[in-house]
Order: sequence, then C-alpha cells, then structure tokens
Amino acid sequence: VLRNLAALGAAVSFVSVVGNDDAGREVQNLLAALDGAEIHVLVQPQRKTTIKTRFIAVNQHLLRADRESAAPLGPYIRDDLLRLAQELVINHGGGVISDYAKGTLTDGVAFEVIREAREAGARVVVEPKGGDHIRYRGADLVMPNRRELAEATGMPTGTEPEIVAAARALIERCGFGAVFVPLGRDGLILVEPRSSAVFETMAPGDGYDPGGTDDTAVAAMAAGLGAGLTLSEAAQLAGLAVGIVVGKVGTAVASLGELAAALVGEAESELGEAGLRVDMAPQPRRRGQRKP
Repeated sequence: VLRNLAALGAAVSFVSVVGNDDAGREVQNLLAALDGAEIHVLVQPQRKTTIKTRFIAVNQHLLRADRESAAPLGPYIRDDLLRLAQELVINHGGGVISDYAKGTLTDGVAFEVIREAREAGARVVVEPKGGDHIRYRGADLVMPNRRELAEATGMPTGTEPEIVAAARALIERCGFGAVFVPLGRDGLILVEPRSSAVFETMAPGDGYDPGGTDDTAVAAMAAGLGAGLTLSEAAQLAGLAVGIVVGKVGTAVASLGELAAALVGEAESELGEAGLRVDMAPQPRRRGQRKP
C-alpha cells in the first residue's frame, strides 16, 4: 500500500511494528529507500517479522506462504503506535488501515486509529482481515474480498445482488460509509447505502496477474478521497490503477504518470475527442447501478 501511495505522488506517513531480527531490519532498509515518505517503524523484541514467499509460474501468481507471529503488541509498543498515529494523522486528508491479522491492530488499536483520524477530519480506508469488522466501525470505506464479506456477515456473496445485500448489511451494522469489493476479472463493486456500481479493471491483452491488486485499489481510493474526490470518482481511479497493475508481473504498482495516461485514454475512448482536457475527478463509468 505504501509503495502504491508513493508511486501516486501522495505525501505519506507510515507507522508499523517489526521484530528485532534480520527480516525486520530488511523491512526498515526498504522503507528508508522510499522517497517522500515519513517512516516510523517500532521494534518489539522477541517479535517475528512476517516473511512472505510467493510462488509464480508462467507470469501468474499461484500461492503464498507466510512465516509470521500474530501475537498482540506489548502495552508500551501499543501506546507508542497510537501516539504516533494521533500526531501524524492531523497532517493528512486521509488514512489507510491495512490489516494483515498479524496482531498489530488487535485489542482496539484499529478503532482508536479510526477515531483519531475522524476527529482530525481525515477520511479512512480499511483493508480488513478476518474477524469481526465492528472493530473498524466508523471507517469511510472498507474493502473486503468476497470471502471476507461472507464471513463477516454470514451471507452469500456469489452474485452481484448477494454482494450488494451483504455489503449493505455490513454498512448498517458497522457504520461504514461504503464497502468496496474486488471481483477479480469482473472489476470492483462499490456499494453505498442507496446505490451500487461496478467499475471495470481489465487491461488490454491476455495478461492478468492479481498479485498486489487489492493494495493498489486501496491506495488509489485513499489517495482520491484524501484529495477530496467523491467515493465514485475515487473508485474509478482505483479501477484504472488496478487495470494497470494486472498487466504486470508480481506485486507491481501504478505510477501517477500511468494513471494520468489511463485517464486520458478513458476520456478519449468515451467521448471521441482527441486532445481532451481531463480533470483528475472524472464521472465514473458505471454498470449495473441499482437504487432501491
């Protein structure tokens, strides 16, 4: 998510926790190499830093194996993380909570971060992971996949109408502004309390590597909302960004230049006007919009 935000030219601050091990030090070195990002990495002794191993064949991501620890944060590290989040969020228009269920955001940490962000006037996008989504209550946007949405609601999510019904049940229960669900090759569906719309993501050609696409969508949504776009406008940017990334191999990112070119191509394709001036907040291309 951080790499995607940086590639989109967003001014970002990053807070997380690693262990006192070689993997943790490597993470810190990689983060330090990112231009324009304010990095705050807390170190908790005896914690095992997560190592992800991805298996790829013929340019397709097949599976991933993780070595990790999901223990909750110690009390002092928890307090430090919340203090940093409170100090940093006042300088940003939006915030991202990327939850990988590794223990960093348990015990009310996610809710406290969302509360601080909302009090500072920042909009919050959440990439959830398992468990009860009530811990993210108050977030402007939550982006579960179909399985996570089904587990969170106990409802089927096999079809678009089922996804819309489950998403609205989650919105009502948890006080979310909207739910954004990846549909793989079929795009992304944005569900709000009274409307829904599908945004296409497919890039030209046969290549389709889904690795990192959820992170790309979350980052594009957060950047758009932080810049003052509406949910629908930010969702279109997310669809275009994902369409760029699925044509690349591995956990790639979409750059600001690539996204700007995609916006120009989108406008010229729809309106047929060469040299059209394109704003960064176009009206979204919608399919299957429903209102009660």
